[in-house]
Amino acid sequence: MKSDNYLNKILHGDALTVLKTLPDETVDVGVTSPPYNKGEDKKGWLVANVKYSGATDKLPEDLYQKTQIEVLNELFRVTNPGGSFFYNHKLRWERGEMLHPMDWLRKTKWTIKQEIVWDRMIAANIRGWRFWQVEERIYWLYKPNGTKLIGEELKSKHALLTSIWRFSPERKVPHPAPFPLALPIRAIYSIMDEKKGVIIDPYCGSGTTLAAAKILGHDFIGIEMSDEYIKFADNRIKNYKAEIRLANEEMAKHIVEKTFKERKERGEFTGKHGKNSKLYKQNTVQPNLFSPTRYAAQEESQLTKSQEIVKEKKSRYLRLRQPNQKRKNKVLKKRKV
Repeated sequence: MKSDNYLNKILHGDALTVLKTLPDETVDVGVTSPPYNKGEDKKGWLVANVKYSGATDKLPEDLYQKTQIEVLNELFRVTNPGGSFFYNHKLRWERGEMLHPMDWLRKTKWTIKQEIVWDRMIAANIRGWRFWQVEERIYWLYKPNGTKLIGEELKSKHALLTSIWRFSPERKVPHPAPFPLALPIRAIYSIMDEKKGVIIDPYCGSGTTLAAAKILGHDFIGIEMSDEYIKFADNRIKNYKAEIRLANEEMAKHIVEKTFKERKERGEFTGKHGKNSKLYKQNTVQPNLFSPTRYAAQEESQLTKSQEIVKEKKSRYLRLRQPNQKRKNKVLKKRKV
């Protein structure tokens, strides 16, 4: 297939079928979130009138996992050596048994570089059987390049970000499982901040990953089964400038004046008790990292009272001592005379 037939386009069809038509080693980075096979049509994060058109979210689990392995292996084939893929999924339960994405990810050709926790800060479906599940997982998958089994080191400004990503889900799109624009912006920008590449999303839905690629100046390949979502995503990509402000807010988190590594290399930072410890202000008030409890408040109140009592006793002692000191001073003056 010629590049004109797939670059900067959303290809209509099943992810696995379309991927098989793409040439080898075409893509640099991918970000996606496949259907989770939760078997839900009831109201919740999936609603009755919004479904994965042309696909099903109710496959037998063994068939679902087999399909995901095939899709991921095709993505491995079309990705350039040294390329990365960010795969968003979640822990699920079926008849009391936990279904973990690692169950099928380990069976693919990819190297699992890192597991990232996406803190959505809201539960998708609230049930009383377990604590509220507010997190999902993002697996950073890597295609080895020669002897580089885990790839290049992240630039320091990106490495300052942690493996817990806190984003609220996107609410203004007609898709049942949208991640926010900031998520693919962070994933793509951390890997491809200086060179132009090709970004893929085989389950592109409302086009969040493709909009991120467009904003960052990359080419993209989208795959989607739903005509409705393709129409929405195409319109979103045409109007990508409306989302640049949100993208800039995320990219601003990657900007630092001097990274820890740069300061250390220049000898500007050797630890609090090192040779440059004088650079630290001794009276700097450290922020309280813990939320106060009523017990902590009681302890603080008792400590304040104790300090006030000590202060009062000291003041009383000085008042009583003052007259005696005056008498001693008079006696000393007489002796000198």
